[in-house]
Amino acid sequence: MSRRQFALPERTSDTPLDDSGCTVLHVDMDAFYASATLLSHPDLVGTPVIIGGGGNRGVVLSATYEARRFGVTSAMPMARARRLCPQATVLPPDHRLYSRISDAVMATFASVTPFVEPLSLDEAFLDVAGAVRRLGSPATIGQLIRDTVADEQGITCSVGVAPTKFVAKLASGLAKPDGMVVVPRAEVVGFVQQLPVGALWGVGDRTEEALLRLGLRTVADIAHTPVATLKRAMGEAAGAHLHDLAWGRDPRGVEPVRRERSIGSDETFAHDVDDPAYIHRQLLKLSDRTAARVRAAGLMGRTISIKVRFSDFTTITRSKTLRDPTDVSRDIYETARGLFDALGLQRARIRLVGVRVEQLVDAGGAPIQGLLDEPDRGWREADRAVDRASARFGAGSVRPASLIDDRRTGFPRPPGDIS
Repeated sequence: MSRRQFALPERTSDTPLDDSGCTVLHVDMDAFYASATLLSHPDLVGTPVIIGGGGNRGVVLSATYEARRFGVTSAMPMARARRLCPQATVLPPDHRLYSRISDAVMATFASVTPFVEPLSLDEAFLDVAGAVRRLGSPATIGQLIRDTVADEQGITCSVGVAPTKFVAKLASGLAKPDGMVVVPRAEVVGFVQQLPVGALWGVGDRTEEALLRLGLRTVADIAHTPVATLKRAMGEAAGAHLHDLAWGRDPRGVEPVRRERSIGSDETFAHDVDDPAYIHRQLLKLSDRTAARVRAAGLMGRTISIKVRFSDFTTITRSKTLRDPTDVSRDIYETARGLFDALGLQRARIRLVGVRVEQLVDAGGAPIQGLLDEPDRGWREADRAVDRASARFGAGSVRPASLIDDRRTGFPRPPGDIS
């Protein structure tokens, strides 16, 4: 819970917490990208450090808690982060390191229970009901996980232990950094209802503003508002959802197999760009990268979308759904380029572009429609040959000719079409 802080209701007894029935754990690495990066910079531990792209046009990926005290947050423009905390050390991200540590942490989770639902590289839900007899109470298992991650990976994590996913995630936020909070079943309602409305799962800024306009400032206010009133004000589904959460009800179970809903890549430019030919090359690079990730996941997608962010941070998206799912770089690029060209931008100053593949399906069960002009060994086979070369010689070892100069210099080539 980075936006808002809250506390457990005061306890009137020294009786140990009853964690029976609290079989859902939410485990969240503490400042994961910053903590992992500092493993190779031990002299910077305890100091303000920001992880992110170099220069003032990058964004913050993560920051140590020492930097966060100055107001630095993830996704913040680097220029603003530097103004807030000029004494911070800025380090570049190391995504290979993050993936390696994440894989090891997820393997630790899997050694405890097969019911693991990753939410990102650095957090997951676990259902430990089946592990209690073997490993001890839920709180004992939570502490075991914390100790194992610290000993084997050299970073810390915080754990929330509760009867439901919603409450477990709130509890882990309260436990940060490097702690564990147990919310007994009997204390769930009191714990939830002392929160501000913005802490509820799914309540963003707009929903929070709407609730505040209704005079609903705490979760207790929502809980004691007739559900019919909530439905009229917020909509049928949202009103019922808010009412259930306000009473600590969350029927969702831990889903051990969680399919990615979309796969994509973004690129923030070092300088605002108004050259369509350069944008085309970036779309090609992003399409290649995205398609490779889609194929690596054994998936295909039917919908291709692009994101364009202008110099004033205004952002637009456009998408197109294909007749058949694809994992072919050429198909993704041509669709993305068509979407961009259809915008009709005339020398607009662009800060960022992105390409995303959505409506993902298993590649093994997806129909593959051949093209009339596609050779016997066509684009799909070429993509797989590139994948094999990349696996052997490294990512980017085989690239479209129009991107060679980009890799070497980082500057746009003279305007021209992509062959």
